[in-house]
Amino acid sequence: MKGYKEIPLGGKIIEAGNAEKYETGSWRTYRPIWDKEKCKNCLLCWIYCPDSSIILKDGKMVGQDYRFCKGCGICARECPFQAIEMKPESEYKK
Repeated sequence: MKGYKEIPLGGKIIEAGNAEKYETGSWRTYRPIWDKEKCKNCLLCWIYCPDSSIILKDGKMVGQDYRFCKGCGICARECPFQAIEMKPESEYKK
């Protein structure tokens, strides 16, 4: 996995369609925890997620891709059903 010092500067980062090359989930300090029971599949989390970290299958949320999630909390803030809660990453690191 590349660290931030190894990522090319400027224009090469903003090249369309290259986000999948950079697994940035290790930078996270908070992790979104999804409560399937509370989720109504409105998909607002998916719409607002800037990292495309919400995993959908057959039009429903099935989880998060933590390899790319930076822990910004937008998904949790936008969820009208409080189905996503931000928890300290330290609770999940080994």
